[in-house]
Amino acid sequence: MYFLLMSDVYPSTDEEQSVHLEINYPDVKKDLNRWLPLVKWFLAIPHLYVLFFIGIAAFVCIIVAWFAILFTGRYPRGIFDFVQGVYRWGLRVTAYAFILVTDKYPPFSLD
Repeated sequence: MYFLLMSDVYPSTDEEQSVHLEINYPDVKKDLNRWLPLVKWFLAIPHLYVLFFIGIAAFVCIIVAWFAILFTGRYPRGIFDFVQGVYRWGLRVTAYAFILVTDKYPPFSLD
């Protein structure tokens, strides 16, 4: 998160981190369909297509935010929320299509 300008605290290697990501380990026999991993990558294509373009927009926003922080000392809240939403959406798609820990199709949403 430090590289996305989401936190100004330099990440430590031996102390508690400011960002935590929790992914619940699924009960494979009860929660996951055994044939769905064969099509999850295909079902994720629309998400990856949209994430590519809003990822470019998020990159531009990060550059704009860097200048805003440089001149005003504040991260604009709208840009912060947008970049955070793109990051969350990307993590949901990764959990669905690549890590394979859920069968719940991720929503097309920044929330």
